[in-house]
Amino acid sequence: MAVEDPVGVAEVVHGCVRWDWRWDGLDERGVYLARLVRDLGLPLGPVVEGLAGSQERCERAARVLGLLALSGSGEAREALRRYVGEGEHWRDVLEEMARGWPVEWWEDLGETARARLKGDETDLWGEPWVRWGMGTRPPEDGPGPADPLVAETNARLLELLADPGERRQWGDAVRLLAGREPEPGLLPLVPSLGSADGERPMPLLPRAVRRLGPVAVPAAREWAGSGTGWLAELGCRVLTEHGEVADIPVLVADLERDWVEKRWCGPVHTARGLARFGVEARQAVSLLRRFWLWTPHSYERAGYLEALAAIEPAGLDGIHVECLWDCEEAARLLGVRKAKDGVEVRERLAYLRDDEMETAEVRAAAGERLAALTGQG
Repeated sequence: MAVEDPVGVAEVVHGCVRWDWRWDGLDERGVYLARLVRDLGLPLGPVVEGLAGSQERCERAARVLGLLALSGSGEAREALRRYVGEGEHWRDVLEEMARGWPVEWWEDLGETARARLKGDETDLWGEPWVRWGMGTRPPEDGPGPADPLVAETNARLLELLADPGERRQWGDAVRLLAGREPEPGLLPLVPSLGSADGERPMPLLPRAVRRLGPVAVPAAREWAGSGTGWLAELGCRVLTEHGEVADIPVLVADLERDWVEKRWCGPVHTARGLARFGVEARQAVSLLRRFWLWTPHSYERAGYLEALAAIEPAGLDGIHVECLWDCEEAARLLGVRKAKDGVEVRERLAYLRDDEMETAEVRAAAGERLAALTGQG
């Protein structure tokens, strides 16, 4: 749409910078939007105006402008430098600049920053504050308060977890077990270790269980059919990592429930678990294709495609090419490695290799793949 009608689409692109349409905060959009602005020659005025909005809107605009500056836009670079001297959310913008820009682009703003500080800031960590002598390195986790259970044996911790009268100590007991060598004695107690409202497991319980590996599989099969939401989810997660071919129908049914109930965060773990079985999991192909096409959670999309490639790769050539334009770094990397050779693919690989906006990993991978295709490696 953008290529066919760059003038008419300008408002749509600018609107995506103004408003956050992502389903999840982990979904990537910055590079995708910055490329549209640059490649279509759209005016930067509406993007710069976003700096004057809410903190979230300012962050989106600053991210796009920061990338455009890296790509050579003096207008974008000066807009952000100017904002540091007069904008409301100047500290967030300055720290973003320090993370992504060459030092010489922002080092001279030290006096401006010093003049704008109130003098009582205690959270000036990392760059640019350390360079200017105003802050410290990010604090490292120091020793916490003494744990009354730390000296207890695993056997004693399991006794506490088995006693409803000791519920107030359950959280500490589970936390300690999650940090020790895997404890099989925990498995019989797992169904009773939900939160007080029964909606979720005790914190760190999934970690303690998953560290048990294949030992947890027999119990996980029972949990998966329990009808208790968090327990069934934990059971399926163990089966995705350590289950056997016989567990495929359970995992496919779990994926089907995710689709019906529109649970977009997490099904990729099931997809990756099914990928372990290769062609044996072909009954999941239809669901995986649906998730790839329709999930609003772009962060998980590459995982579905990887699962399809492991189970039934036929028909994926065009999708791998499409990945070269994806908003997610993981999907672009997949496209770089898997897209079938052709003129369009080579042109896009050169584009990704040379684009200053692109992540270092994608640029390097694109350069290596292009060199291999052209015999220049």
